[in-house]
Amino acid sequence: MADYSENYRDAIREAYASAPSDVVDLHTLEIYHPAFVETIYVVRNHQDMASWIRVGGSEVQTFLDGLTTDAQDRIGLVARIEDGAARNGGELVGFFAVAFELDLPEGSSSPSPELVLTIDNASLEISDALFRAANSPHSVEIIYRPYLSTDISGPQMIPPLSFQLTHAPAQNGVISARATMLNLGNLTFPNKRYTYKFSPRLS
Repeated sequence: MADYSENYRDAIREAYASAPSDVVDLHTLEIYHPAFVETIYVVRNHQDMASWIRVGGSEVQTFLDGLTTDAQDRIGLVARIEDGAARNGGELVGFFAVAFELDLPEGSSSPSPELVLTIDNASLEISDALFRAANSPHSVEIIYRPYLSTDISGPQMIPPLSFQLTHAPAQNGVISARATMLNLGNLTFPNKRYTYKFSPRLS
């Protein structure tokens, strides 16, 4: 049984162990489908540009200057994708601030561990993108990457976890989704529910 907690980098292990008040763990999702106009990147955080300019300096400022005003207003994180990723590998990416909750898969003998995801007040961009994907023969891919607020050089899990969306009904602006882990049966993983109650510093 594989243990994917071993994929965590040392910095986030230390943050989980000591829980410093000035370091926030940020949970991000990449949502991809060939029918999407652009890959969707979201972070469980509030809207914030100033923090990432302080951390990343002129490189982040230059990146933000290249975005539209509307996109800048929605930014919750600017961070680098790991080298070798299928999309934007080694590049800075802007993650839009979105309120969501997720349950990562726990240790299980199931061949198809699941990610359970709830997106509150889902934007029309996300809802419309999933609607377009619903009638496609291709599956929606969801990639989970944790970051630390003090380190935007790359995700704190290598490789990140990849899932295939299997169910995503939307009602009254809330998307309740389930996604199956891609080709990674029989794993153990710390089963944490990332909610605003669990991480009050993100509220």
